Amino acid sequence: MPTPSSTRLSTPPPIRNALTERPALAALAGAIAIAFSAILVDLANVSPSTAAVFRCGYALPVLGLLALRERRRFGARPPRHWRYGAIAGMFFAADLILWHHAIDDVGAGLATTLANLQVVLVALAAWLLLGERPSRNVALAVPLVFGGAVLISGVVGEDAYGTDPALGALFGVLTAVAYTGFLLVLRHAGRDLRRPAGPLFEATFFATIVAIAAGALLGEVDLVPSWPAHGWLLTLALTSQVLGWLLISVALPRLPASLTSIVLTVQPVGSVLLGIVLLGEEPALAQLAGVAVIVAGIVIATRRARTPEHGPPIAG
Repeated sequence: MPTPSSTRLSTPPPIRNALTERPALAALAGAIAIAFSAILVDLANVSPSTAAVFRCGYALPVLGLLALRERRRFGARPPRHWRYGAIAGMFFAADLILWHHAIDDVGAGLATTLANLQVVLVALAAWLLLGERPSRNVALAVPLVFGGAVLISGVVGEDAYGTDPALGALFGVLTAVAYTGFLLVLRHAGRDLRRPAGPLFEATFFATIVAIAAGALLGEVDLVPSWPAHGWLLTLALTSQVLGWLLISVALPRLPASLTSIVLTVQPVGSVLLGIVLLGEEPALAQLAGVAVIVAGIVIATRRARTPEHGPPIAG
């Protein structure tokens, strides 16, 4: 019987390909994929909990097959690792539901701004919990990217406060906290660089369960499929939850957490551009300026960025 040490020595090396060798590119591609989320949810026109449930639920068969493929190729993951998926799933379900409620109460502009506080929160949490001191480029990019998110939100020069500013602001801040927790826990769960699908499947599975429970408590979840709403939700699941988050899962453990969070702010940039092309939206000059500012911040943050083979684990 092999000893634990010999088992570790026989573990296959991480898979190498164009995406694993350039994780910042994988994160960027994932962020572009999830940029479709807001548009697809808007087209589906369902409640926040219903969108969260089916965004995750429709993704489970595909993610399950990919996770099973990883299991057959590399063996079973340690049983205790499911708890990271459970925690990540709870954060993700909270993120989705809170964000949509924030939009209802305070308007899409301010809700988006508050959700993008994750840029600051991830950098701070990574420094305090992981010992990842931000590089000079990242430190310069964080306020720049957040400033761009403020401009894109439409808060500058426009009334975007909605019907309940106080409650909406609270939901928005909690969205940023939940998003930060999801990113950090999913990153930790993906320390085995060969298995991006397994942790994402577990997180998505638990997010589905939590979203169903939360929707039932809030009295806003509808589990009866209808057309064309569920056509849009299926598209949302395959593009954002499967493709987008698989790409991001490849990048998360290979990049500093603060750098990944900055690259992910390309999502609001993509949402603005997609709104112009697909929905005929006409963003204000300030919003277009925000797009340019975020692009500049991403360029600064990723310039000469190191991509360590293994990201440091979360403390505890």
